[in-house]
Amino acid sequence: MGNPVEREQLKSDLILPWIIVGMMLVMLAAYLIICHTLGEQLQQPLQEGQRVLIRTVFYAVAIVTFPLTNLIRHIQLRLNQTMPCADAACGNIAKSRYLVTVIVSMALVEVVGVFGLVMFVFGDDFNTLYIFTGLSALGLFLYRPKVDEYSEIIDAISAQNHE
Repeated sequence: MGNPVEREQLKSDLILPWIIVGMMLVMLAAYLIICHTLGEQLQQPLQEGQRVLIRTVFYAVAIVTFPLTNLIRHIQLRLNQTMPCADAACGNIAKSRYLVTVIVSMALVEVVGVFGLVMFVFGDDFNTLYIFTGLSALGLFLYRPKVDEYSEIIDAISAQNHE
């Protein structure tokens, strides 16, 4: 899939996955805007000890989320390439399989951003909100749709159908 026409077709196939990524970024921005505009009205402060415990658990879950997301994404990409499909629908199958992979990856890293919102509601300051939101934005960047991954899925499915 090296020629420019095919590459442009692959890019156009990834419009919906990129829309998903854009929606996730808008949600992260919405968390920040809501917290800045409503601020103290949103907060229901917990005791410091409880907040520290919850924050620590959220940080641990966030740390585990990234390698877990990478593993799940890797497994999904391999399944996308190896699962059989009917000859007639292979183009659409590759597109829908990759879309599911992107949605799962984005949902997993978006949860990290939600942790920041939850901690802000529990009484933490903006620093915690920014840290979790930044981590989530980093995850959105790391697990964004990639033409090469999509191309490998299409190549593997077409090779499997020519056997």
